[in-house]
Amino acid sequence: MDYLLLILAVVVIIVGFIGDIIPGIPGTPVSYLALLLVHWTERYSYSPQFLVIMGLVCVVITILDYVVPVWGTKKFGGTKAGARGSTIGLIVGILVLPALGIVIGPFGIFGLLGGPFFGAYIGEKMGGTKDDRAWHSAFGSFIGFLSGTLMKVVYTLVVGYYVIRAIIAIF
Repeated sequence: MDYLLLILAVVVIIVGFIGDIIPGIPGTPVSYLALLLVHWTERYSYSPQFLVIMGLVCVVITILDYVVPVWGTKKFGGTKAGARGSTIGLIVGILVLPALGIVIGPFGIFGLLGGPFFGAYIGEKMGGTKDDRAWHSAFGSFIGFLSGTLMKVVYTLVVGYYVIRAIIAIF
């Protein structure tokens, strides 16, 4: 049973990484689940304090993931239309373009990074924002998106480190 839990923990970390980038998959909570899977093995356990701290960090990052992109957009003069456009641009950049066979750059990095930026710009323009302010808002939305994504990826890397360390200790 331990081996199954450890394999699931590795799979969950991979899903957590995917969820850190693709909207709709809660990457941070999924990554935390990997810690719990390792903890539930008979051969390894984390301290309750460690699990509580990592759980609290998970909750804070999950909340900030919703706050930071909106803050970035508003800080740079954006509107709700820009924030919505950024999200739609991300989805189009990650899911729609590759599905159509349009992968620009290595691993579709253009869609991943360019989608939120151009989506925010298009959203602002559709909301009636002037061109220079729309570009400024798009930049703020992009910075907010990158900040939120970076927080989630760093958390998943830390969780991944502890999971791999536990697996090495078991074997």
